[in-house]
Amino acid sequence: MTAQPLTSLTAGERILVGGDRFVMVPPALADAFGPGDRLVVVHDTGDLLHIPAAEGQIVAAAVSDATEAFAALAAVDDARITEFFDRFATLLADDAAFAPIAAANDADVDSARRRGRAIGRLVLDAKMRAGMIDGLRVWRDIRTRRSQQVGEVRHEGWSVAQWRDPLGVVGFVFEGRPNVFADATGVLRTGNTVVFRIGSDALGTARAIMTHAVAPALAAAGLPAGAVRLVDSAAHAAGWALFADHRLSLAVARGSGAAVAQLGAVARQHGVPASLHGTGGAWLVAGASADATRFESAVRHSLDRKVCNTLNVCCVVRSRQADLLPVFERAAHAAAAARGVAPVIHRLEPGDPALATEWEWDDTPEVSVVVVDDVAQAVAECNRHSPHFVASLISEDAAEHERFYRAVDAPFVGDGFTRWVDGQFALSQPELGLSNWQGGRLFGRGGVLSGDSVFTVRLRATVHDPELHR
Repeated sequence: MTAQPLTSLTAGERILVGGDRFVMVPPALADAFGPGDRLVVVHDTGDLLHIPAAEGQIVAAAVSDATEAFAALAAVDDARITEFFDRFATLLADDAAFAPIAAANDADVDSARRRGRAIGRLVLDAKMRAGMIDGLRVWRDIRTRRSQQVGEVRHEGWSVAQWRDPLGVVGFVFEGRPNVFADATGVLRTGNTVVFRIGSDALGTARAIMTHAVAPALAAAGLPAGAVRLVDSAAHAAGWALFADHRLSLAVARGSGAAVAQLGAVARQHGVPASLHGTGGAWLVAGASADATRFESAVRHSLDRKVCNTLNVCCVVRSRQADLLPVFERAAHAAAAARGVAPVIHRLEPGDPALATEWEWDDTPEVSVVVVDDVAQAVAECNRHSPHFVASLISEDAAEHERFYRAVDAPFVGDGFTRWVDGQFALSQPELGLSNWQGGRLFGRGGVLSGDSVFTVRLRATVHDPELHR
C-alpha cells in the first residue's frame, strides 16, 4: 500500500491514535491545514499537532545545514574548536560586541513585561553574562576531545579498541533563557553540531547572539557556519518539526512539564532518542535527628530563586514539628526578604494531590510543607507525588541516610540544600539538560546531560596475524 500526500483535513474527520483510539479533527484545524503542512498525532495524549509548511521548511533547512556541517567537522582539528569557544567568550566579554546583544535583550524584557510574562530568567544581566563566558571557557579548556580511546581487548593475533566518537546533529528546544547558548554549543567540543529553538520571549536576544557572537566566532575559527543553527521562528510548531526530523541523533528539551513531555513523545515517535528536562521541584526532608541550624540553612539556600532544583516540598517529621516548623518559616521568610517580599507557604497533609504541584514563581518564593510520621512516610510521599528529581535529607543519623538513599526514587540525592543540582556547579561542566525519573530510570547515564556525554562508541579492529580465521 502506497501512502498518499495529506493535503487537507475535514472537520469531524476521524484520526487514528495509537492503533485503538481516534480523535475528531476540530474545525479550526481543518480550516488552517493546507498542502505541504504536516499533522503529527501524539499517541500518548491524542494531541493533533499542526506543522505549517513554512515552519517545516525553516527547520528542514537548519537541520540540513547542521548535517552538512557535521560531516565537514571531521576534517577540522580540535584546535579550531578550541578557538571557537575562545572567540565566542571573548566577543561576549567585549562591551562593544555585547552592546547590540544587550539592546536586543532589553527589548525582549520590555516586550515580555508588557505582556505580563515572567522575566526573572530572561534578563541577561552581568551575572548571567559572566556565567556564559565562564561556561564557554570551560569548554575551551576542558581536556575532552572528539575521538578518545576508552578501552581495548587484546586477543591472540588481533585486538579491538573502543573509541568515543561524535554522535551527530543534536536538536534542542529551550525555554526563553539567553544563557542556553553556552550549554548548546558545548556539543561542538565532541564534534557534534546543534540546531535549537529558543522560547519566543528570548528570540530577539538569540538572534543578536547569533549575529554578533556565534557566527563571527565560527568564521574566525574556520568552522562551518551550519555547526550552530538557530531555528528562527517563534512558533511552537517549529519545535515539533525539529523533534520530528529523523536526522537528529539526539533531541533535548528543557522547559515546563507538559510541553516537554509532548516534545519527547514527538521525538520518540520519529525514532529520535530524547533527553527531557521536564517537571522540576526539589523535596527536602527533616528527620528526627535533624540539626536545626543545618535545616534552616538548607531551606534558605534552596529558595533563593526559582529554577528546577528549587525547594518545592519540605517534609518535617511529627516528633520535630514543634521546633522545626518555626525554623522552616523563619528560613522561608529570610529567603523572601532578600527579594523584598514575603513567601507563600502551603501547609498540606500527607496524600494531598497538591504535593505534586510544582510552584512556578518569579519574585515571591512559594513552597509546600507537610508533617509526616517519619522519614519512611516522607519517602513514600516523595515517590508518589514528586517528579522523581531531587531529594535531600537533613539528619544526623548515618544509617538513616543510607536507608533514605536506597528507598527514594530520584537521580539526585543529597544531605543539604537542593540547589547543588547543576552540571556546572556540581561537575564543572555546563549542562545541556537535567533529567528526572518521572518516566522511569535512565539507561546507562546519569541525570546530567553535558556536552562531553554526547557521543557514540565505535569498535576498531587491528589484525596482527594475517592468517586469522574464525
